[in-house]
Amino acid sequence: MYHSISSGNQLRVPASEFRTQMTYLKSHGYRTLTADEAVYALKTHRVPQQKIVWITLDDSYKDNLTAAWPILKQTNQHATINFITGFTNKKNHLTLADAQRMKASGVVDFQSHTVRHLDLNNLTYQVQLSELTSSKKWLDQNLHQKTAVICYPAGRANQQTIRADQQAGYQYALSTAPGIATSTQSPYNLTRQRVTPGMSLTVFEGLLTGAK
Repeated sequence: MYHSISSGNQLRVPASEFRTQMTYLKSHGYRTLTADEAVYALKTHRVPQQKIVWITLDDSYKDNLTAAWPILKQTNQHATINFITGFTNKKNHLTLADAQRMKASGVVDFQSHTVRHLDLNNLTYQVQLSELTSSKKWLDQNLHQKTAVICYPAGRANQQTIRADQQAGYQYALSTAPGIATSTQSPYNLTRQRVTPGMSLTVFEGLLTGAK
């Protein structure tokens, strides 16, 4: 789990560190999954190879285009950007044109991070459903896809959220709870490993293997 590829706080991983980590994955034989591949693996219990990882970037920051995308292309890696569909006119976020260009490269795919990035726990069922349905429809129409994954803002959800996930047509949902996602978890509350700035390669390797 990444967010901004820059520096400044605990949600921002500098580009130099992101490059080192993507280079590590390449040199150690990891396959970085697309969202479709991750969904298939979770659903069927079948993986394309033993060493796999699903790289996710939350919040659709502009530096995902300017900093992360070139590194992904150079290292031949893939990432999923969890896109806030209502933020396309915000200065530091990706536009629709950015997303279309990045998706066309085959290096990046896009899944939903809702419309307004509100904490779903604080919303009524109908507002949750609107956030989930509207963002999926926007991505499906504008990126010509069938969006299967919702990433929860703030990583939080309640039982109403899960019901709304299902009604909106999502197959899986990502939280921010730590851990390696498996097919034995609830499909609507998958765990992820957070990458933080200043992390050593030894600690990064531990995230990949689940080592404590």
